[in-house]
Amino acid sequence: MNTTAPRIAIVGAGPGGLTCARILQVHGITATIFDADASRTARDQGGTLDLHADSGQIALRSAKLLEEFLRLARPEGQQMRLLSSDAAVLFDKEPEGEQDGNPEIDRGQLRDLLLDSLAPDTVRWGHEVTYVGPLGDGAHRLHFAGGATADADLVIGADGAWSRVRRLLSPEAPTAPVYTGVTFVEAGLNDADTRHPDLAALTGDGTMMALDDNKALIAQRNSNQHIRVYIGLRADRDWYERAGIDLADTAAVQKALLKEFAAWSPDLLGLITDTDTGYINRPLYALPVPHTWNHTPGVTLLGDAAHLMSPFSGMGANLAMLDAADLAMALATSSTIDQAIRAYEAVMLPRSAQAAEGAAEGLDSAFAPDSAEQSLAHMNAHH
Repeated sequence: MNTTAPRIAIVGAGPGGLTCARILQVHGITATIFDADASRTARDQGGTLDLHADSGQIALRSAKLLEEFLRLARPEGQQMRLLSSDAAVLFDKEPEGEQDGNPEIDRGQLRDLLLDSLAPDTVRWGHEVTYVGPLGDGAHRLHFAGGATADADLVIGADGAWSRVRRLLSPEAPTAPVYTGVTFVEAGLNDADTRHPDLAALTGDGTMMALDDNKALIAQRNSNQHIRVYIGLRADRDWYERAGIDLADTAAVQKALLKEFAAWSPDLLGLITDTDTGYINRPLYALPVPHTWNHTPGVTLLGDAAHLMSPFSGMGANLAMLDAADLAMALATSSTIDQAIRAYEAVMLPRSAQAAEGAAEGLDSAFAPDSAEQSLAHMNAHH
């Protein structure tokens, strides 16, 4: 870029923001990440994800971190298993080799890999962005909780579903995510192979999905013998309030969930009853499809901030990291920041619209009256 030492602010230290900063650093460009968390260990980073050869792994190669990722990844975690509500196995595919396809990695491990690759003080923890205002000529001022500010020639919104940066791109009618009609209730099994051997065997080495009648039980193998469980159902966003349930009342939540899954096999219900981690309510949101905005000098979005979609795309973190790689490379090779933003958005927006359409279709087919049959047909067609 012609700009001398451009001030680049990345809002959000998720996979996308960290990948963008790392690839910029590889090309000798400094960026500062501002994150609301008090520290890198302030909260759990969630479950496992598979990094695709045509997206997430491309980004890691650009970041010069692919070999380190492959040393951490779990190829066996690609196993995909589909069950019916009576616990009959309808589909079971294991990876064909050590380097097969899209190996899994815990989100926390991926985040540590990216964080450890960055120069000291790249991430400014405890900086919650409350407002971003234009200064003219593409520059912006970030305002943080507590009163501090920072100025930037480029603001990259990598701040997730409820992005504050997104508001800057559509100030008159800011786009907010909408509830998809599906809620996940997260549970978890610790020391699963030892303490929950039957459920561990049912899950396998990767992901097991049991689907039927607008409901789902999804078990996802993580490292260290932990299995994350997602109990999914079509429900009102405030389903627990309507039922008079306090989400902190574990027994009441369990009773309500068992009522929803009363017709399911007892072999599967242990995924609900045997939780070691309680229950966390996670309604699923998505941005409208397609989600676009008018080009705005000095600001752009990546990842969920740009194209939040249901997890049934299987592309969330992968798209965020590919966005990050494309944007960083555009900045490294363009003569101006504005030229880089235009080049990046011309690629990212249509790609994300296509992925979001697929994610919406995937969610609808997984939560349908004949969801097991639809999913089986899809898996057989793609494997």
